[in-house]
Amino acid sequence: MATVEFLGPINKESIEIEIAHLSELKEYFKEDEEVCQWLQNSAIAVNDKLISNLNLSISKNDKISLLPPVCGG
Repeated sequence: MATVEFLGPINKESIEIEIAHLSELKEYFKEDEEVCQWLQNSAIAVNDKLISNLNLSISKNDKISLLPPVCGG
């Protein structure tokens, strides 16, 4: 199972999920309104590399990170 970590203000514990492609994240979290909202605005990294292609295959040892937008000075 892949691990999903929620960074910054998302404030959720990491979880393990079983998906074949990154594009399945939205469907997986469709019942979690808070995470769904973050998915719309967050960057996604797989194994610490930013991803722009949601068709990426996910393996059981992958780490998926949701990186919400932040502001600061």
